[in-house]
Amino acid sequence: MKISVITSCYNSEQTIRATLDSLRAQDYLDMELIIVDGGSEDKTMTIVEEYDDIVSISVSEPDGGIYDALNKGINLATGDVIGFLHSDDFFASTSSLSFISKTFENQKVDAVYGDLDYVDRLNEEKIIRQWRSKEFDKTLFYSGWMPAHPTFYLRKSHYQKFGDYDLSFKQSADYELMLRMLLKHDLKAKYIPEVLVKMRVGGASNISLTNRWNANKEDARAWKKNGIRAKANTRWMKPLSKLAQYFK
Repeated sequence: MKISVITSCYNSEQTIRATLDSLRAQDYLDMELIIVDGGSEDKTMTIVEEYDDIVSISVSEPDGGIYDALNKGINLATGDVIGFLHSDDFFASTSSLSFISKTFENQKVDAVYGDLDYVDRLNEEKIIRQWRSKEFDKTLFYSGWMPAHPTFYLRKSHYQKFGDYDLSFKQSADYELMLRMLLKHDLKAKYIPEVLVKMRVGGASNISLTNRWNANKEDARAWKKNGIRAKANTRWMKPLSKLAQYFK
């Protein structure tokens, strides 16, 4: 089973080497790496050129933001399964892709997801937050739950059938896509009880309270867009549920 890993980046010279090193170290070999760069003006693409042994496709041009970049990668992907490893992120172990592959092969599932650690931007060993998920139950969406997007891997055929990221969502397109795939279209997902990815703090939707508020409004719109009625407290349970991640 071929896995396509898409890495979006822009002026990422300080972090992308760790991202690519973690990909190079994977013990699962049937993969392709697609780099989608937004037209970096620093040394990002010079560093990418040093990894031509693992980079299958690279594109560097202006884009409309991270979700536009991910859509470009999806359209270029030739794997059976697609996932993402952004230039601020890195795999938690050398076996992350093996865990993902084995779960797809041993289970008749459409998607898989696992656990995520948020780490200090300068000290990768310092854990700031721990996102621990749970066995899949689509009704958990109603209580504010969602899989950690950096750990979410989906069969390519479902992107082709149900669409990719909706670019009208600037900060919650990942949430909208998972609602659409897992709740609206009732796809089957399997939880992997392993930390698959580590993410440096400072992601696009978590940078400021203003961004978090805007993302929350988009979360509500995601339900309406898919014709699904959320519970009265769903919109507020999602951000509140993340508070516990700081105390584990």
